[in-house]
Amino acid sequence: MSEVIFTEKSPMRLRFLILVVLILLLLVAGTFVYHIVEGWSYIDSLYFSAVSLATRGYGDLHPTKVSSKLFTVFYLFLGVALILYALSSFSH
Repeated sequence: MSEVIFTEKSPMRLRFLILVVLILLLLVAGTFVYHIVEGWSYIDSLYFSAVSLATRGYGDLHPTKVSSKLFTVFYLFLGVALILYALSSFSH
């Protein structure tokens, strides 16, 4: 019986792992882009990436270059969609 339960949960565990890794990769990608384009420290870049993906936005940091503003638009569309998909896939 325990083997059946484990195999039934394996796809769910794998999906969870994949989604967590994708979200972390998105945070890392955002951190590097903001560090390179805006010249922010890694901590500030990670902070901005995380706060933006949480759709909070405190206004203390903001993109100033056109390229980073365009990146932010696509970054948020992709990131928010990925997070919402992750949340909805575990709700049932």
